Amino acid sequence: MPVSSPQPDLALPQGILPARVIADFCEKGLIGIERPLDDDQVQPASLDLRLGPVAWRVRASFLPGPRLRVEEKLKQLSLHEIDLRQGAVLETGCVYIVKLMESLKLPQGVAAAANPKSSTGRLDIFTRVIADQAQEFDKVPEAYEGPLYAEISPRTFPILARQGSRLSQIRFRSGPSLATDALIHALHAAEPLIASGEANIDGGLALTVDLSPMMPGGPVGFRAKRHSALVDVDRKAALDVLDYWEPIWQQGSLILDPDQFYILASKEAVRVPPTHAAEMVPFNPLVGEFRVHYAGFFDPGFGHSSGAGEGARAVLEVRSHEVPFILEDGQIIGRLVYEPLTERPQKVYGQLGSSYQKQGLKLSKHFKPFDPAAKSC
Repeated sequence: MPVSSPQPDLALPQGILPARVIADFCEKGLIGIERPLDDDQVQPASLDLRLGPVAWRVRASFLPGPRLRVEEKLKQLSLHEIDLRQGAVLETGCVYIVKLMESLKLPQGVAAAANPKSSTGRLDIFTRVIADQAQEFDKVPEAYEGPLYAEISPRTFPILARQGSRLSQIRFRSGPSLATDALIHALHAAEPLIASGEANIDGGLALTVDLSPMMPGGPVGFRAKRHSALVDVDRKAALDVLDYWEPIWQQGSLILDPDQFYILASKEAVRVPPTHAAEMVPFNPLVGEFRVHYAGFFDPGFGHSSGAGEGARAVLEVRSHEVPFILEDGQIIGRLVYEPLTERPQKVYGQLGSSYQKQGLKLSKHFKPFDPAAKSC
């Protein structure tokens, strides 16, 4: 492992580390930062990761493997160097590597996992984090010391990104995962984890797709348009929906076309207690030939503090694989697992001004509100 010296055992309890501990790690240098943290960079149970000043266009995606650093692989695979300080366009179908402004010096017993941010997933930006000597994407082993890199490959929309843009987030865990079905059953018995209906708990809490309109006359989902204009990843509520998306009006079933990107939503309104965090488990090929949910983190308090614990829908970022696939209303499309935090965070999801706390079928924060009366041609 890429550790130059043994790191201290902080005797942390087992579980997901909350914002207070993440901020403490930054102050102690266990999380290295090249410039002061942004005001909202530390989330209730995760840390947003910022792009550094340089992107490398590479020939192909890669993992460094157990004997190499990412920097050494870049010398072999880099095609072009791009300055991100004033912003630069990252094109669809290309693969870029960007060194992040955060690095790690993790204590013994603490590991990390990364995921795209919700807005990143909803733009179909394929983003993964790579550590030196990594053999898996988005996984950082315990006691890792070294830099972090983002692999970025826009799939549908070309994007404008810059130094400091935040496309990924990282979560820290002390000890092994405590996620079990028994834990989910106990949580659900204490306070229902879905707002209505019976909970299907088997390898996680099942979520099903909703192919009925959530509001009268509204769409059941959105299909991304090809060959659209640029998306600035740092501009909020700036884009017209119909310039980038085709609303889906038909109900009951949907044929997923290969290489098309869809935004759908779950039937279940989900709750995550303030003492726990949740994550969408990796794609299960037994449920269908598609991939769902690039951005898999649900922070503590998601759907919980939105008024009487009414819950919030899970937005689903869906892609079919090699063949067309018929998705039926109510079909299981993913499962959530829950893990305890080491302590309750001071602020939970929804108290930080999130764009998605009371969400239904919602596109990324870059788009203006959609008027269902504005039906596309």
